[in-house]
Amino acid sequence: MEAYVKIIRDLREDADLTQTQVAEILGTSQTMYARYERGASELPIRHLISLCRLYHVSADDILGLSTR
Repeated sequence: MEAYVKIIRDLREDADLTQTQVAEILGTSQTMYARYERGASELPIRHLISLCRLYHVSADDILGLSTR
């Protein structure tokens, strides 16, 4: 499993957001966002950038390339 799968779920839960709320921010469906969190679909770069802005973290943080 990719490191970002757990990280994006943890960030969402820490922010007290639902999958539906995050999906709306990203401009995608809840079903597609759930696929990102399960690792069933790869997270597009445009959504990675949006998540970085939403959670005020770097892409390295989301991708598990830095120590959190």
